[in-house]
Amino acid sequence: MGVLALLWGSGFLWIKLALQHGFSPVHIVVVRCALGAGVLFALSRATGQRLPRDHRTWGRLVVAAFFCNAVPFALFGFGEQTVDSGVAGVLNATTPLWSLLIGVALGSERGMRPLRLTGLLLGFAGTLLIFAPWQRAGLASWGALALLAAAASYAVAFAYMGRKLTGPGVQPIALSSAQLTTATALSVLALPFGDSTSSDVDLTGVLAVLILGIFGTGVTFYLNYRLIADEGPTSAATVGYLLPVVSVALGAVVLGEDLSARVVAGMAVVLAGVGMTRKASARKGTREASGTATVPVPSAARQPYCRP
Repeated sequence: MGVLALLWGSGFLWIKLALQHGFSPVHIVVVRCALGAGVLFALSRATGQRLPRDHRTWGRLVVAAFFCNAVPFALFGFGEQTVDSGVAGVLNATTPLWSLLIGVALGSERGMRPLRLTGLLLGFAGTLLIFAPWQRAGLASWGALALLAAAASYAVAFAYMGRKLTGPGVQPIALSSAQLTTATALSVLALPFGDSTSSDVDLTGVLAVLILGIFGTGVTFYLNYRLIADEGPTSAATVGYLLPVVSVALGAVVLGEDLSARVVAGMAVVLAGVGMTRKASARKGTREASGTATVPVPSAARQPYCRP
């Protein structure tokens, strides 16, 4: 669990370093998706999983790759051009809050319970505290909005994938390899519209992108898959609470980012809000399992790739 949290939480650091050392946001997306797809393809072959062959699945993968990889990966790159990597990690933690809002909008979250509503309001209050738009030194900017949009894009992807790309018979490693391959193609199409990568790219930038693609995008999915299979989804969900802590700590130690009391307080409030919404979800799941409801919940171990 600790290794997984470190690899995923450090992704924001590698994005920042790649940007600082000459890479453009779109080029980072192309390289990380291609490397991640390669790693997962090799792992799928090693585990005997096969790529999907039907056109319907590939069509659904285009939608998933757009909202789960191409768009949020690019938005994180654009956002981190002006926002610290630690703050990016904290704002990424708002994804469950967006998921809850989308669930309400789609009607899959009926009868909003007080605990979940409180958690939702608390989480966005923490986000507002981080932005501090009432201060000149606040973080409200187009970059910060791009990071929030990335978190919301993940939430859209989760909602779509939960309905269209999960269930018995799904081979998650092979499907994730196909999804990242699709995301690579989508990102290549965006190259003419993005900034060009600088000729000043150095070894640090190259290493940052390699680590981000191989370990932060490819290896991490397999580790998450194994964690869910071996220890259950609760352990995997716990990793989500560690990601912003890791990103803030690495940003402060490696990049010397300013760790203000307001940002730390905002992070604590956001995580508290997310925790309240998930606690309420866990209670709901317990009641369903006990027989008071019969709504099937697909296992996260059967979902394709959708992580920062």
